[in-house]
Amino acid sequence: MSKYQYNQEAVENLRLSDTSILDRLVDFESAREAHLKKEHAKKDKRMTIGEAVATYVQDGDILTDGGFSYVRTPHQAFFEVIRQGKKNLQMIGAPNTNQSFFIVYGCVDYSHNSYTGAEMRGIDKSYDRMLKAKRVKILSEWSHGGIAQGFKAAQLGTPGVFSKQMIGSDIVRYNPYLKVMQHPLKNDPDPVVFVPALYPDVAFIHCHAADKYGNAYIYGPAVNDLAVAAATRKLIITAEEIVPENDIRYNKQGQIIPFFYADAVVEMPFGAVPGNMPGYYYWSRQWWEKVMRFGGASDENMKAFLDEWIMGTKDQFEFVDKLGGAKWIAEARRQTKAAEGDNEDIDFSYEEYTLKHDSGLYY
Repeated sequence: MSKYQYNQEAVENLRLSDTSILDRLVDFESAREAHLKKEHAKKDKRMTIGEAVATYVQDGDILTDGGFSYVRTPHQAFFEVIRQGKKNLQMIGAPNTNQSFFIVYGCVDYSHNSYTGAEMRGIDKSYDRMLKAKRVKILSEWSHGGIAQGFKAAQLGTPGVFSKQMIGSDIVRYNPYLKVMQHPLKNDPDPVVFVPALYPDVAFIHCHAADKYGNAYIYGPAVNDLAVAAATRKLIITAEEIVPENDIRYNKQGQIIPFFYADAVVEMPFGAVPGNMPGYYYWSRQWWEKVMRFGGASDENMKAFLDEWIMGTKDQFEFVDKLGGAKWIAEARRQTKAAEGDNEDIDFSYEEYTLKHDSGLYY
């Protein structure tokens, strides 16, 4: 049984006879031990994504990522986890939009759930269907802000934070980690939610550049990545390019993840494909449209689509070739500059996918 006391109403809603499965996400002692064992000397941590996944992702781990939805998300690293057949994983994120790919292949059994979808492409119907079929179980429900505060508490080294997040919703009834209590400094009734520090087992964060030691640079908003880097027990950095340490030290103005958080560094051009990498390439809207419309229609459709795109490719370069190769790269670079306000005379239109018309075009 668990050594922690959880929100009893949420536990009853979950129908968990043994709540110890919830422990690791909030287990400060094991997280602190893992952090103390990290290498604090400058060490060359470069390896392939296959080596990084084989070494640092273990069956049963709690997995999270950086970026936001399809923006700067380590999709290609995730696909390698799937190819290696890791099992019994839990996923947490804000949003938690890529977990359905794992569930299709039986890699993820448990979800710490927030929004699951592809922005304007809509809610992930495949995830909904697999949830109803009990192929995945939700262990906790969160708002984006609630998860962010849990990661931030871990980064700060505090047991948790008092918050107003989620207090006006039923989320607190379905999240065993949250405790509603009276504001400790006020006499008049003023409820607050205690959000505990959250410690994932392994995080993948895709960055624009990194050096061989693990200092990593993010162009644009870091979202939760700096907090996640500090909170996670194991951190795998994937980067569009590996650069000299001095380039990170003197030339990069923006968000920097320090080297002592990183366990592995992987040079991975196009590591966010088919997502967006700000400043580098735009997301493949047609790919996402098809996975949501075609894949969302049935389990058979989703499996066939992912077999083609994940199991049918060995790395990001083969994936990009299937998207359209050099033609797709050139257009994706033009589009991301246009999306960021440069060279605005770009035609973003394309032939939309329907179930009745499978053109096979992804660029």
